[in-house]
Formats: sequence, C-alpha cells, structure tokens
Amino acid sequence: MTNADDLRMIRESAAGIAPRTSDLKRIRALRFSEPGFDRPVWREMCNMGWLGLLAPEDRGGSGLGVQEFCALTEELGAALIPEPLIPAAMAALLLPADQLAEAMTGERIILPAWQETPLSIDLAAGNTTFANGKLTGKKIFVPMAAGADAFLVTVPGGLALVERNGPGVHLTCQTTQDGGNAGTLTLDNAPATWIDGDPAPAFEIACMATSAYLLGAMDRVFGITIEYLKTREQFGRKIGSFQALQHRSADLKIQVSLARAAVDAAARIQDRSTDPATRKAAVSRAKARASNAASIVTRGCIQLHGGIGYTDAADPGLFLRKVMVLAPAYGSEALHRARFRDLAPMEDED
Repeated sequence: MTNADDLRMIRESAAGIAPRTSDLKRIRALRFSEPGFDRPVWREMCNMGWLGLLAPEDRGGSGLGVQEFCALTEELGAALIPEPLIPAAMAALLLPADQLAEAMTGERIILPAWQETPLSIDLAAGNTTFANGKLTGKKIFVPMAAGADAFLVTVPGGLALVERNGPGVHLTCQTTQDGGNAGTLTLDNAPATWIDGDPAPAFEIACMATSAYLLGAMDRVFGITIEYLKTREQFGRKIGSFQALQHRSADLKIQVSLARAAVDAAARIQDRSTDPATRKAAVSRAKARASNAASIVTRGCIQLHGGIGYTDAADPGLFLRKVMVLAPAYGSEALHRARFRDLAPMEDED
C-alpha cells in the first residue's frame, strides 16, 4: 500500500535531475536539437531505477505502483524534463525479459509506436500488419523518436519490435512546439520480432503519467508567476497587491487544485481497483482535467507576466509550449471526455 513516505522519497529522488528550483538552462539548450535530450542524463535516470519503477521485481524493476510513478512524473513536469521516460516506461512494461535488461541500463532506448490516426486511442485497431516476420504499416506522433534505437509497434493481437535502422524502416521527424520532436514511422516489410502482450494497460499508465506531468508543469509555472507578482513593481506598488491580479491568480490556483484532485484520485484507483471500466474512466477524467487546466493556467500565467510573458526569454512560454504538445498526447481532452461519458455516464465529468 502506498504511503506518504514512499511518495516523498520518490519526489526527493527526482531532485538531483529534476529540481523544482532549476533555472531551465539545460531545457533551453536542448530545444530544436537532435535527439532533443541528453543520453548521459537518460542513463542516469535509468541507473536510478526510474524506467523500471513499475516493472515487477522478478524482472529487475522496483514493483511500485502508479501513484509512485505519477509522483515522479509530476516532478519531471515541474522541471520540463525532455527525456522520454513516460513512453519508454510504457514500452518497458511490455518488453520480454531478454529485451528489457538492456533498456533498463539506458544503453538502448525502445519507444512505443501505437498511433495511426489523431482521433483514436484504440490500440487494438489499425492497419499495421505483421506476417512472416515482417511489419507493414505506418505509425504517427511517436514522441522523441529521433532518440530511439528501436520501436515497439502495436499490431492487431500483439506487438512487434523493430530496429530503427533496419531494412524497410523509414523514420521522419518533425519539430514540435516545445522544441522536441515527433516521428512518423513507415514500415515496408520490415523484419521484426513478435512479442505477445496487450498494450492497453500500459497505455493507460502512460496516459496517467502524462496527466501528472501536466500537473507538475502547471504547478511550477503558477509558482513562478506568484513570485513574479510579489517582486514586480508598477506605480510604486508590487503588482501582486492589485486586486484584479489577485482574483485572476485565485482562479488559476483553483484550476491547479482541481487538476491535482483528479490526478491523485485516478492514480489511487489504478492501484486499488480491479474493474477495467472504473480504471479507464478515472484515467480519462484525470487526463481531460489536466489537459484543460494546464492550458488555462499556462496561458493565464503568461498574461499575468504582462508583455515579457510573451517573449521567448520568459520561462512561462516554455511551459505553455510543453503543454501544447502534451495536452493532446495519449488522447485529447475532447476524446477523453467522450470516453468518460461512455464509461461513467451517471457521474459528473468535471
């Protein structure tokens, strides 16, 4: 059973790589570069056991729960960490032991490729096929694909592992708003290794972790903004004393609090409930709330900074750009609201 001490230790373990007081210089330097993150930092994260946090102990992991993983990814969001821990952890939950060991050391990065259309999160559907040891099809929006060594591709009935530089594998990457990248993976009779498994449970965890990352990002940028209001002077007064700005700040604080309540509750449900519909409904509620709140909070914080908030030199812009990329990841707000209505029609989705 998760307790407060476990969550505190997880958060403290993140401080060495993802401190909430960081000046974001590393994040700025990595934008619009390839692969968009640091391999040495990635290996350090793996050495700390983060990639295997959810993996069972008999597979070399820590065997911890979704609450612990979300506590970690919240801290990563507060520091805007670009390393692809969430998608790599999704893949790690699905890899067989002989493929997992090398990934856990950080020497090999395996990322999931599951999406074929922008408006679907049905991993069982799709046109990618596996026959006679070969993969054919196309996957889109593979996060931070420029840094991958291999891809774990979803196909009807299971998964297939394909090497990035293998024959018949074509990867094109586009720059995303936050300075990272997203890949389009085209497979033309590409040799691949079949892997048994259902990717759906791992997808739900990745979705939850993304919600927590968004929570961390909005919480941090709100804190930055409050400090700015306490120090910036106008007309001989700290602007934080202006009633109109106090009211707007209170509205943003409510958004952060509502998102935290939804994410924390959903993470607990993942660890305690065995009902698939209940678990999925909680995930969708958290993701819809976090995506919406993060958008409102980051935009509001930029406005509270005034003119400087709209410049690239101001930190709030970094958080807004990250939210623009992650809010639609693993399903948009609208998609998850619709899924929540289907799974829990009698509950209030807000």
